[in-house]
Amino acid sequence: MAKTANLYARIEPDVKEQAESILSALGISASSAINMYYKQIILHRGLPFEVKMPPSGMVDASSISSEELDEELEKGYTDMKAGKTKSVKAAFSDIRKEYEI
Repeated sequence: MAKTANLYARIEPDVKEQAESILSALGISASSAINMYYKQIILHRGLPFEVKMPPSGMVDASSISSEELDEELEKGYTDMKAGKTKSVKAAFSDIRKEYEI
């Protein structure tokens, strides 16, 4: 049996460039990353992450105007002044619970 098999996939050039830049910084080749991904699919018997739409309340800063961004930043500042904040440790703890990390 062959030790390797070829995989041909089409991917957006920008996505490929960004991902390979990160992989390079980690010292991982694209082939190794894809092999790891496939092994995780096998172990999880499906995708190794949850696929779902982001919460509707999230704001994508790249898709709003400067005025809308200023409004969102002002909301955050107002919440901060009102004490409606949590520590970084608590925020990451909540994220880990929500995403089962």
